[in-house]
Amino acid sequence: MSAAAAQAEGGTVTLINVFEVPECALQASIDYWKLSRDFLQTQPGYVSTALHQSIAPDAKFMLVNIAVWESAEAFKAASAKMMQTAGIAPVDGLKFTPGLYTVIETD
Repeated sequence: MSAAAAQAEGGTVTLINVFEVPECALQASIDYWKLSRDFLQTQPGYVSTALHQSIAPDAKFMLVNIAVWESAEAFKAASAKMMQTAGIAPVDGLKFTPGLYTVIETD
């Protein structure tokens, strides 16, 4: 089954969001993630999330967020609402690149 077909049948989507963290801003970036998580987990379609930190001190992506949403539409609506109403100030220099994925193979 294709990823599009799985999503059409009501399968969940996985958000993978990688973060380029400015030097000396790791804790502020984690705090920003926590505030965002606290808002997003109250939104329809939220399932779960986990923040990962690289064990390599020179990693390009120091933080990686993996979240599960009931649908791409639910994630997009929640993200738009957060940007419009939550008032969460971004960390200066923090760059993040979110993408939505579906599982196509497992072990």
